[in-house]
Amino acid sequence: QFTEEKLGQAEKTELDAHLENLLSKAECTKLWTEKIMKQTEVLLQPNPNARIEEFVYEKLDRKAPSRVNNPELLGQYMIDAGNEFGPGTAYGNALIKCGETQKRIGTADRELIQTSAINFLTPLRNFIEGDYKTITKERKLLQNKRLDLDAAKTRLKKAKVAEARAASEQEVRITQSEFDRQAEITRLLLEGISSTHAHHLRCLNDFVEAQMTYYAQCYQYMLDLQKQLGSFPSTFLSNNNQSSTTPVQSVSTPSVLASASASLPSVSNSIVTSGISELKSSSGSRKARVLYDYDAANSSELSLLADEVITVYSIPGMDSDWLMGERGNQKGKVPITYLELLN
Repeated sequence: QFTEEKLGQAEKTELDAHLENLLSKAECTKLWTEKIMKQTEVLLQPNPNARIEEFVYEKLDRKAPSRVNNPELLGQYMIDAGNEFGPGTAYGNALIKCGETQKRIGTADRELIQTSAINFLTPLRNFIEGDYKTITKERKLLQNKRLDLDAAKTRLKKAKVAEARAASEQEVRITQSEFDRQAEITRLLLEGISSTHAHHLRCLNDFVEAQMTYYAQCYQYMLDLQKQLGSFPSTFLSNNNQSSTTPVQSVSTPSVLASASASLPSVSNSIVTSGISELKSSSGSRKARVLYDYDAANSSELSLLADEVITVYSIPGMDSDWLMGERGNQKGKVPITYLELLN
């Protein structure tokens, strides 16, 4: 019957328009659900090798090993480099702060992937591998019932003897009844596609909310980091006991970040140098504002908090990159590059 239909030698029972529309809607839903699901996976995990590995582990029903993501790896490199250069140096301290922020972004990225997989990708995958497979199975069964019906109709047309015609008519009634019953089952399943769309809409809202949380976290992390780095002076004294100074180019920031963060006045290299030299040559003390946090490496140093004001002075034989700092009853060595002398 199927071959004769393809060759145009047999008539074919057509499905009603409503059922055809439902079948078309189901196919369209399946097609775009697959595309959205696959591209979301690419967005969340750009590395194709990692996606294949996760797919294999999923099929083997085993948990994929924990993997360090790119922001976390970059953050660790920055922290290691900052510790190598020295947390007391301007560049080393900045690297550590950047590294910590990158690791926070990496954690947020991991949370986004987990939340999106549970609330968005899994429901889409369940539709493709569950509901649509059931629809496909019942649709194939409907196709077979239709072929049986049309074959019975063909035999009825060819029947010449009365007994043969009676048997053929009985066969047509039976196959017609089975076809109608299967068409109704298929129709009920296909009408569930509207409920699937409503469910996927809720899942889409969850996905957007997860992205919003992720980007808000990243923005806040970078805003905090920009505030810390933005409080660095525009030029630094050389960190390796060198008499020369190295200017640092100022980096322009987006207006939204610049307006959100408080910019601190930069101190020119000549003013810093002359102020420090004057202080070192005298036996007096000066007030200084702390530019950014500093954790003391040992008991001879003084920990600092950004924006606090301390008293600083020099003692004979002290390293050229350090001053003595006092805060109440506490005192200890502090790095010059963390300070801004006040008039």
